[in-house]
Amino acid sequence: MHKRLSLGEVFGLTPIGKRLAETRFMLAGDPYTPPSRFGPSSLAILKPGLSLRCYLGLRRADRRVPIYNLFNHTPTPLEEGWSVRVTQVRDFRGGRNTYDSHNGTDFAIPIGTTVVAAAPGLVLRVSSEFHRGGLKVFIDHGHGIVTTHNHLARALVQPGQLVGRGEPIALSGYSGVDGVAAFPWSAPHVHFNVWLDGAYVDPFAAGDEPSLWRHHNDPTPHRGQGEEEPFWPTDWDSSAVEKARAACRDPKLRALLCAEPDAARRAMNTLFYMNYFPTRFSERPVLVSERHERRPLLDLPFRAQDFDGIVFLYD
Repeated sequence: MHKRLSLGEVFGLTPIGKRLAETRFMLAGDPYTPPSRFGPSSLAILKPGLSLRCYLGLRRADRRVPIYNLFNHTPTPLEEGWSVRVTQVRDFRGGRNTYDSHNGTDFAIPIGTTVVAAAPGLVLRVSSEFHRGGLKVFIDHGHGIVTTHNHLARALVQPGQLVGRGEPIALSGYSGVDGVAAFPWSAPHVHFNVWLDGAYVDPFAAGDEPSLWRHHNDPTPHRGQGEEEPFWPTDWDSSAVEKARAACRDPKLRALLCAEPDAARRAMNTLFYMNYFPTRFSERPVLVSERHERRPLLDLPFRAQDFDGIVFLYD
């Protein structure tokens, strides 16, 4: 049994001075990063009914997780900054259930829901950035596939830890500035990213491409069935990692990227900053030693005792 979550954990509010500085950074940017962009169209993201049900701890009678936002296949340019507007969007089904810079899948769930590993893997980073998704856990699953889990309340793992498919890694929350700013009209959720060879990809299959979910476009939780293939960590290209570090335009960040002695974690930290703060780099090389194809590897990152599958909001 886990200790009850505090309000500070749920929203990632501490340390307060650091959180205020990160909020100012999001609104104003800096010499290397443009400010985030909002507008009237951002209101389309709010779903008050769904939000209130999640905050009240209510789940659907059919035990399915609502998809709050999908991956946007037509994002606005990175150089223009992170956009929460709804101006240039298309999800994998051809709809508009997303926003400009959305690069993951949002699962709307009650606070304190157990989040699990979607496949066997190695935890390579656990960090909290108030202006970039709050508390996050990053797992390398091999085959060039990394998953990231954002807006968490409490991590249950640490870097260097091996995890099995379906193993608990965190308790959900709504940490990050968007959780505070949009409370209570935006639903608490886990923003789930998938990176393939370091690039953001949609785990759902569009057209004839392979899905990254083991059950195609209808992911389900792991139920302990079937034989698991051996896990082999992704082979990172140390020369490409060094090239990326040298391409970092921010001297303080460039020095920080050298601080991690473990090669795999240094690669993950570099990849994190390239993907979350791309304009800080003059170039963003591919950090893996070989390219990988899409393959069905992932399960729903929640327990079978909590959910059976997913539901799209506009079905």
